[in-house]
Amino acid sequence: MRTILLNPGPVTLSARVRAALARPDLCHRESEFAMLQDGLRRKLLAVENLDAATWAAVLLTGSGTAAVEAMLVSCVPADGRVLVIENGVYGERMQRICAAYGIDHARVHGGWGEAIDVDAVRAALAAARYTHVAVVHHETTTGRLNDLAALAAVCRDSGARLLVDGVSSFGAETIEFDRWGLDACAATANKCLHGVPGTAFVVLRRAALAAAPARGVYLNLADYLARQDAHGTPFTQSVQTFYALDEALDEFFEAGGRAARHALFTSRMRRIRSHLEQLRVRGMLPAAECSCVLHGFELPAGRTYAVLHDALKARGFIIYAGQGALSEQVFRISAMGDIGEDDLARLETALSDVLA
Repeated sequence: MRTILLNPGPVTLSARVRAALARPDLCHRESEFAMLQDGLRRKLLAVENLDAATWAAVLLTGSGTAAVEAMLVSCVPADGRVLVIENGVYGERMQRICAAYGIDHARVHGGWGEAIDVDAVRAALAAARYTHVAVVHHETTTGRLNDLAALAAVCRDSGARLLVDGVSSFGAETIEFDRWGLDACAATANKCLHGVPGTAFVVLRRAALAAAPARGVYLNLADYLARQDAHGTPFTQSVQTFYALDEALDEFFEAGGRAARHALFTSRMRRIRSHLEQLRVRGMLPAAECSCVLHGFELPAGRTYAVLHDALKARGFIIYAGQGALSEQVFRISAMGDIGEDDLARLETALSDVLA
């Protein structure tokens, strides 16, 4: 029995991606690695059809949080100020990063699961000068897909640029890089793109680094960009996870790209949510407010997450707990990864057995 990961990354790998991990050992200073890295950077821009003259994909070895941290410390100028939008764990994490590096910032805080208070953002931007607004696109704390189009309109009026945590949305949800006024978007290989953990990246506007201070060493995107444009790398990269991402991106484009992946995840989540509703399990948020990638669900009365998790694990499925104060109230299910129709049918049976 195959175990299916229904957590929001890492994902269940396809046979092709798993096989890519066994490609030949390769030194990161060899020309073959430069070709691999150059190809990945082109493919990542192609996910959103971005012009390489204006945009660049910068590859890192690390998790999605490494990419978010690199984005914040590299893209905010020394005299910049960031307004951090919080409505979940990952927005709050961006605030912690800014505080740790001494980046001037303030925050607009909302409850977990609440929509962004655009009026509060507008008021904050009118009351003080901000160069950037930092926001999570898909807040997997609850499954909420934040409305970046509305936020972008407010930022445009104030002249603030957007820094987006797209870790759980890049490759599946729409991200309007030019229209929304993005300076950068942080993401990772092991979520919507169906790669493996270990490779992260930032898709950034080249001009965004023009006034960037050297706040760090390993996470200095200006250094990475210069070296990668010259077909090199400042530090040892995770070669095998690069191989896996390369194969995952080939699968991604062969399947139809971002629009096809969005449709696939939407279909899966609709089916899972419908089945849970038949079992009288309610979604934490309305489906229309959620990402296609993940939804949160209320734990049924008298059920604990631990018992639910263990019962489903015994049947070959890994779900995800709620975070913080939500840990005893909700569980989460994601639709990413190599999941077939037979897997979904088996999941429905497992959920019925456990929750009926």
